[in-house]
Amino acid sequence: MGRILIEKDIEAAVKGGSVYAAGGGGWADHGRMLGRAAVNAGQPELVSIDELSDDDWIATAAAIGAPASTTPWEMWGIDYVKAVQLLQRELGAPLAGLMVGQNGKSSTLNAWLPGAILGTKVIDAVGDIRAHPTGDMGSIGMAGSPEQMIQTAVGGNRAENRYIELVTRGATARISPILRTAADQSGGFIASCRNPLRASYVREHAALGGISLALKLGEAIIAAEAKGGHAVIDAICKTTGGEILAEGVITDKSVNYTPEAFDIGTITIGKGDSVNVLHVMNEYMAVDGPDGARRATFPSVITTLSPEGEPLSVGDLHEGMRVFVLHVAKEIIPLSSSVRDATVYPPVEAAMGIEIARYALA
Repeated sequence: MGRILIEKDIEAAVKGGSVYAAGGGGWADHGRMLGRAAVNAGQPELVSIDELSDDDWIATAAAIGAPASTTPWEMWGIDYVKAVQLLQRELGAPLAGLMVGQNGKSSTLNAWLPGAILGTKVIDAVGDIRAHPTGDMGSIGMAGSPEQMIQTAVGGNRAENRYIELVTRGATARISPILRTAADQSGGFIASCRNPLRASYVREHAALGGISLALKLGEAIIAAEAKGGHAVIDAICKTTGGEILAEGVITDKSVNYTPEAFDIGTITIGKGDSVNVLHVMNEYMAVDGPDGARRATFPSVITTLSPEGEPLSVGDLHEGMRVFVLHVAKEIIPLSSSVRDATVYPPVEAAMGIEIARYALA
């Protein structure tokens, strides 16, 4: 049986999703808006993939952003719904459910509002348990596929006449950049629905149970909050199976925004024999220790927490701030086929100037 998502699940989804955001952006308040809109509009239902027939259609509900965009983004809840409607119209068939490309501050809730209004199930599956910089990393094996896919995008700043509705069809690698351009043109953040696939394919290639993991983590965080920061951090470690890899004061932040809409650089914690360097591409992708030895690498979860146990985005960090670094090893989380796909790593390695694939695929 499915689980009807209700008011109390919103904060759990946002808080659990914020840990799995792995330092990435997204907006917690946008997640709360989506959740409140959904539970007020209807009864979004979270279901396991096993509740669907093999030939049911599932697509990915996503928000696409150029995170440091200087133009004012504006995205309404109805934009997520319209994106689904446009995809269904182009597909010529109804979607049975929606999954999301990754967990995050708002992305954990991306499928709730269309679920409440259109009746599409919220599938307990994600393209990646944690957040990642490129769409390919959450595309459950479609990144290099020549198969024709449908992708839609809806949203934009209405006052500046930036509102866009887009339907595009083609190989995933060719049409995903079109949606990124649309996000930039719309004001920096746009709702999308993409890559309709059969449930049998999703069952084999997605990270199953990803939404439940975020909800369970959020519930544990909420239960621990009254006892203070140490209790929250303990609860996060216990619930995820993770550990605190490092703690200390930030001694250097060198992160720059690129024309390709990525934040790339390093965060240095501590110095000398206790130094740890976090490598950033929107999210934390790797941690190197004092001798330059690799201590953690994507797709493991890497997250910075404040002493109060609050997950901090890269943009929240500054020199002099004390942080804890959470590490949840990839061996203990469900992995999708996209993070096991060697073709998704070269662009990220080229942009960051470090090795990822050798560790990620080991």
